Amino acid sequence: MVDRRTERTRRAAPRRASGRSKLLLVGRAVAGAASAGVLLTAGVSWYTYHSLTTGMKTSDALSVSQRNAPPKALDNSVNLLLIGLDSRKDMNGNNLPDWIVQDELHAGGSSDVGGYNTNSLILLHIPAGGGKVQAFSIPRDDYVQTLNGDGSSQGMHKIKEAYGLAKSAAETRLQAQGVTGAALEQQSREAGREATLTTLQAFLGVRIDHFAEVNLMGFYDIAQAVQPITVCLNEDTSDPAISGQGSGASFHKGLNTLNAAQALSFVRQRHNIAATAANGGGSDFARTHRQQAFISSVEYKLKQEGLFSDLGKMQALLDVVKKDIVLDNQWNILDFAQQAPNLTGGKVVFNTLPITGFARENGEDVNTVSPSQIKRIMQQLIGHAPAPAPSASSPGSSAPATVRAAPAVVDVLNGSGVTGGAAAESKALVALGYTAGQVASHSARSHTTVLYGTGADTAAQQIAGKLGVASATASSAVRTGHVEVILGAGFNPPTTTGTGSGSGSDPAAASSTSTTAPVAVPMQGAAVQAGGIPCVD
Repeated sequence: MVDRRTERTRRAAPRRASGRSKLLLVGRAVAGAASAGVLLTAGVSWYTYHSLTTGMKTSDALSVSQRNAPPKALDNSVNLLLIGLDSRKDMNGNNLPDWIVQDELHAGGSSDVGGYNTNSLILLHIPAGGGKVQAFSIPRDDYVQTLNGDGSSQGMHKIKEAYGLAKSAAETRLQAQGVTGAALEQQSREAGREATLTTLQAFLGVRIDHFAEVNLMGFYDIAQAVQPITVCLNEDTSDPAISGQGSGASFHKGLNTLNAAQALSFVRQRHNIAATAANGGGSDFARTHRQQAFISSVEYKLKQEGLFSDLGKMQALLDVVKKDIVLDNQWNILDFAQQAPNLTGGKVVFNTLPITGFARENGEDVNTVSPSQIKRIMQQLIGHAPAPAPSASSPGSSAPATVRAAPAVVDVLNGSGVTGGAAAESKALVALGYTAGQVASHSARSHTTVLYGTGADTAAQQIAGKLGVASATASSAVRTGHVEVILGAGFNPPTTTGTGSGSGSDPAAASSTSTTAPVAVPMQGAAVQAGGIPCVD
């Protein structure tokens, strides 16, 4: 007979779990924790994204402009356009207060001054796998074919005017439909954005994946949020604001610590700046370099303060400025935050795309440009094979990825007024593999020209592209096998880094006269390297 107490003890004793049971229990616990983690992470991400983007103004202009855009890069790199709008009105079309425009912004006394010109256009090419970010400033007075958002032509205008022309036409159309007030302003601005994006894509030959637009007030608010900002100048400068003219800039050589109003003066100054090869040879280009240096200084300051790795700090900054900034509605702020390391740590190099000269069109001073040259530069520097250089004998022929100096004797004549310009240009061209010819003076010329004799057409077209000349011209006055370069107004002597609008010299090629030396890429003035506080003119 079984002892009842023993039986009860057996029933009460816990069962020893099998190995399979243990794994099942652990699995359930891990699954539960993982599910909770996923839910928590999703909730935090949603909350973070929602808090960062609440109140942010977005635009659908990108979807319109991309209908006829070049294809998206296969490597998943990103092209981001920064638009600086020179408008004295807020997002709803109301005039900014006079005391802000006149006393703080030093931007003239009328709300109509500046109109809706895009006075700052910078394209950032961000590689998919990290690495150096290429930034390209497009000079605002480049005289190009401007387009509406649907690709229809506006005619030949300064590139900065595409926005205002489209906005004005849309405003007239919308008013006829009974649209008024803030809705009129916002909808007509969309047309301006579409036109700017479409014009830039056609001019550069690349697709724009995202954009950000900021107006004068937005810039001021950003500067207020991050001030004081340290910048560096190569020389003392003074540009008094008198009767709505001048920026109000007054800075000394070396490091300057700026408040918000001074920061705006710094990036807007274009008078009383000496034109040098380093700054691109003109006051507008010097202002472009100021903008590049300012962005670098702000990026450096924010990195030092840890903003790019702290979403809380990023949100605090966005809360201040989001009322003045417009982003495309395809932009995911959190995704972009992950790309921030590509934009910090000195990985951004700013260049200014070259012009071919200056002209007067419709009573205004404009920059002449070579669209084919610009496309070749963009294709080469953002990691794609360059487009073929134009050739008089074979316009459709292909070109190798690295252009080699074709055989030719190059005569350089100086009609630019720049002392020593012909000798410097000749030396740079010899370093690239061309044969030195005559170096002499020439009567003043309004623009640089490239002529060639029989058998020298390939070299002439290469040199024309290098100098930013639309195309070389055959001439019976030039000897067989020779290229004749006549330097004109706007020519900048080559720099040691090959970044001037002149020929420049590739440092690697300068030590050798080998005919295999690659032709350097021309730019308008020296590059501005981010990662610190660069000094500019």
